[in-house]
Amino acid sequence: MKHVWFWRGVSGIVAGAISVFAAAQQPVEISFYYPVAVGGPITKLIDNFAADFEKENPSIKVRPVYSGTYQDSITKALTAVKGNDAPTMSVLLSTDMYTLIDEDAVVPFDPLIRTPEDQAWLKGFYPAFMENSQTGGKTWGIPFQRSTIVLYYNKELFTQWGVQIPSSGFPYWLFQGLTIENGVQLMNALGTETYYDKPEVVEALQYWVDLAAKYKVHPPGIVEWGTTPKDFFERKVAMMWTTTGNLTNVKNNAKFDFGVAMLPANKRRGSPTGGGNFYIFKQANPAQQAAAFKFIKWITSPARAAQWGIETGYVAVRPDAWETPVMKKYVTDFPAAAVARDQLQFAVAELSTHDNQRVTKALNDGLQAALTGTKPADQAMKDSQREAERLLRSYKK
Repeated sequence: MKHVWFWRGVSGIVAGAISVFAAAQQPVEISFYYPVAVGGPITKLIDNFAADFEKENPSIKVRPVYSGTYQDSITKALTAVKGNDAPTMSVLLSTDMYTLIDEDAVVPFDPLIRTPEDQAWLKGFYPAFMENSQTGGKTWGIPFQRSTIVLYYNKELFTQWGVQIPSSGFPYWLFQGLTIENGVQLMNALGTETYYDKPEVVEALQYWVDLAAKYKVHPPGIVEWGTTPKDFFERKVAMMWTTTGNLTNVKNNAKFDFGVAMLPANKRRGSPTGGGNFYIFKQANPAQQAAAFKFIKWITSPARAAQWGIETGYVAVRPDAWETPVMKKYVTDFPAAAVARDQLQFAVAELSTHDNQRVTKALNDGLQAALTGTKPADQAMKDSQREAERLLRSYKK
């Protein structure tokens, strides 16, 4: 009987050891949501990146999940958090940072930065992009799918509408291009105040209204974000403002000689930065968070950042990505690719506050009211500011 129990004990230990070993060999599975806000084969690129990473890191399984627009993505991510089913990480707007912090949905990257190499990697991003990635002395987002607004122009055509500045989708963002150039910011660095009713802001909005109503060089009413590139391709408009993330789309589909320029200056030159950051979610376990961090470092390395920039038009987020041979050749052959990068020295943070979606909606509603003639520009901005102050009141200390 003793022998029976001895062998049972040994077999149990062996089985347990095998079980532990097998578990150790199981790949860590990580998921991430990602949006698409521009034309082009983004989904295919993301899938290819995930597959390439898995080949180099067989102990990690990456599951990308297309989550729609940026607005869809933040809604789905927060819904998943409330249902205790959050993804490991997500690419969400850099401006979602305060919302994600307030919802206690994400973790800062700082505890994951453990080596000199990690520290060098973190310091390697363009400072303009980090303005929407850090707050309170912590890093909450890592730049990935980032942009500025640039002006595209048809070198052969100035006979239709002169310019289109989209006023759907991201009207606040395009408007920020006008307010920066007029020397004014829309919010403070803490995300607790907005300045929608400042005279310089009202003046910038009146200029946008006047492009259509007074100067007749801009279509009246609301200009759709999604169809503006198509209008440009079809020669319905000679110039358009849109994200540099559309650069590869324009390069592949414009059947005419086109140029790309920084946004024009009034009191100063400048554009808001834009686009998405990587965030790591709090519900992920430590192994998943570590795996996600490894993937994020990999996909934002100089070679991958360069590849992403070339294949999409988004700005490669690190200066060292622009020093890679493939990027140097690309810029030599296609100088327009460097315009958004060169504009970063004049760029400022994108509008981002606590309760960001509702505070931004207050501005968007005012912009659209003015552009459709429902309200005068000054009244529209007073109403937007009043609503923003109501929403932000509880965040002021």
